[in-house]
Amino acid sequence: MKYQELWNRENTQIMERYDLAMERIAQIPGEARVQEPFRSYFEAVCRFAGQIEELARRQLREELEDLSLAELQELQKSLYQDVLPDHYEKSYANPAWAVEQLGPEFGPLLSAFYAQFREAIVFAYECRLTDIAILCETFLEIYGEFEEAKAEGREVPDQRAVKQVLYWFFSDYTDVTLTYRIREQLDPSLSFAKDIILGSDLTDLRYLYRFGEYISEGELQIAGYLNSLPQETIDRMARTYTEGYRKGFEVMGRDLSKKKTVAIRYELGFERMVRAAIRQFADMGLETILYRTASWLVTKTPGRKVGYHGTSANQQYDYDHRYDQAIFYDKAFKERKLAVLKTAYETYKAEAAQFAGPAVIETFGEDGFEPVNKPEAYALSKKQQELTIAYSNESMPVVNQYLPGDETSFTIIAFPVPAIGPDFEEIFGETIRINTLDYEKYQVLQQKLIDVLDQAEYVRVTGRGDNETDLRIFLHRLEDPERQTNFENCVADVNIPVGEVFTSPVLKGTCGRLHVSQVYIAQFQFKDFRMDFQDGMITSYSCGNFADPEEGKTLIRQQILKDHDTLAMGEFAIGTNTAAYAMARRYGIVEKLPILIAEKMGPHFAVGDTCYSWSEDAPVYNPNGKEIIARDNEVSILRKEDVGKAYYGCHTDITIPYSELGDITAVCPDGREIPVIRDGRFAVPGTEALNEELL
Repeated sequence: MKYQELWNRENTQIMERYDLAMERIAQIPGEARVQEPFRSYFEAVCRFAGQIEELARRQLREELEDLSLAELQELQKSLYQDVLPDHYEKSYANPAWAVEQLGPEFGPLLSAFYAQFREAIVFAYECRLTDIAILCETFLEIYGEFEEAKAEGREVPDQRAVKQVLYWFFSDYTDVTLTYRIREQLDPSLSFAKDIILGSDLTDLRYLYRFGEYISEGELQIAGYLNSLPQETIDRMARTYTEGYRKGFEVMGRDLSKKKTVAIRYELGFERMVRAAIRQFADMGLETILYRTASWLVTKTPGRKVGYHGTSANQQYDYDHRYDQAIFYDKAFKERKLAVLKTAYETYKAEAAQFAGPAVIETFGEDGFEPVNKPEAYALSKKQQELTIAYSNESMPVVNQYLPGDETSFTIIAFPVPAIGPDFEEIFGETIRINTLDYEKYQVLQQKLIDVLDQAEYVRVTGRGDNETDLRIFLHRLEDPERQTNFENCVADVNIPVGEVFTSPVLKGTCGRLHVSQVYIAQFQFKDFRMDFQDGMITSYSCGNFADPEEGKTLIRQQILKDHDTLAMGEFAIGTNTAAYAMARRYGIVEKLPILIAEKMGPHFAVGDTCYSWSEDAPVYNPNGKEIIARDNEVSILRKEDVGKAYYGCHTDITIPYSELGDITAVCPDGREIPVIRDGRFAVPGTEALNEELL
């Protein structure tokens, strides 16, 4: 069944409520039942609701397909202009402006609701009238509180009453919003995006505006560039990606033939490659699922987009509303969300059993985002932070029950976007080369490193020049070195490109300072970044992004520690892809590379869970047959006593580039010191080829 037909059937159940809500909203601008300054706010939301009503009707009648490129761009401008940087300062979506206009009691609340209401753009394009209807009904309920207050001679309603409207809205409809989120991640019949990709003329860039995401010049440029490439190149890009996915199952000893679906997550503009990947996955017997990044506040993860998406219309807008969950996040909500999650997975357990895992296409090249912290924006309280962490810990066993970590896999690949600069085409070509480096060559070179590292009791890593790094990383004891190893020989399967060797360190004794002059994590560029460890746990951290050091600590806590008080060092790795590093230096883009590539360009350290979280008991072997025994640490092993204490729900890599790296030394139990890297160059006999790109 086509997606449009599916939603035409489901929309019949909500049409009466939808029509009544829209009819009532259309009447509000002609009334004077609410006092200023709130009347202006409600009228602004009504105008936007009118745009959504018109958009949804035109989409249902399939009229948008006849618009010219210029008309589609003008339509997009009218929908998004309120949050674009040029207009955002005086938008109700801006918490600072909302507080200035509506006061500190109602400004944050009404700004947060307006931000959620704006997601109706997505719902209109997908013809999800239920989602639009419940937003409109909630808007009318809030309006009713102000209307009643004026009728009773009060200037404003009780702020707690308005907050309760929003609390119960998000809580009551969690069974709708969260259940749909689980469904769209598992159900291939929700084929909205796939229908666009497979059914459109991709040389006609109007297709990009059918997704309902914000389309910037970047998406148009990357789609246009991919259209200029021969099909052979497109197929090779996709083949590297899909074969990496297949190899991931092979390397991990998991049976891909038991699975029927795979989810592609990517940034718009790469549809030619995605179309090729869909067909290649089909040849493997896998049907592709495509779902967009979360739209509902209940299902969003702060600072992270999971699913297909366009460029943000305004990153500051996204940043301002990342913690709007503070309106409703309490213990009762956490328990309700957890109960709905269990029910949703049980509902779609057949689809979950067929799901093989995600295949991700990342992009890089955008300038690092430097946010402004606004006191008017919502922030989670200490108690709410604890509750979100508790939800993460308690939800993972539920997810793992239906999507067992030892039965699924993934793959990730990255490509540059035109924003990287005038050398974009050359960098794109170099990235294809790096993504297709000789798998077997790196496997042999990396095994030589592992043979040395497996002799060590601990590894010492130091920086050079102004880099203050000085770390000791303790390793697991090998009871049978002939059959066991600490390090995984990682080549181009789940993590493309090649190559790295990595382990889960022993926490006790692991200590020292990690320092990087600049590191790009998610969309943030951290400057002069420091993190200190004692017995493998973070004890302090700082960065130079802000004049006030406390703002830097807050950013690290939110974006890296994910609001935990501390995290364990879950991974120590040595990246071997000197070709990627040389390319990055040649084009001056080291700071713009995603962690997927950056982690292969020097030693890196992940804080949070180990690389084997939720599948520690599944044996893993290197190509030489040795079992990798370093799958646990002192935190993850707690799963055997209390799973809630074993996982953090995050894993963030931080890389020291070769230019800032001094030495890496394997220190043996008998005191021998074996150089692995000396002055930023590989020193193990037989690995000299890795230094050729660094000359």
